Amino acid sequence: MTLATGLFVVPAHKAAAQVAVSIGVAPVCPYGYYEGTPYGCAPDGYYGPEWFSGGVFVGAGPWYHGSDHFYGHVDHKLDYRKGYHGPMPARGESPAEHRAEFHGQAMHDVHGHEAPRKRK
Repeated sequence: MTLATGLFVVPAHKAAAQVAVSIGVAPVCPYGYYEGTPYGCAPDGYYGPEWFSGGVFVGAGPWYHGSDHFYGHVDHKLDYRKGYHGPMPARGESPAEHRAEFHGQAMHDVHGHEAPRKRK
């Protein structure tokens, strides 16, 4: 009886569940990186000025932590998924002294989806 009473007196331990998702460290690219896997470095001029803050790329893909309703301009001529085969910067490379002029008209969200017609 004493043993049975002891089981009721002993406080129950709460099981703590923890879920962690690791997507790795954001790649360090001088002009940002494409919004979709494999998240390669985007060339200078792919992203419009609204993707940068103080000259630093604010993000795209799984590393982006801004508004869910963000859309920014991109230049499809510099998108490898649309046929671009020009030079690509490497991770960790320093940006050029002078930025390329931006010419893009398309708008994407941070995951590479086109903006709805009313947002273009």
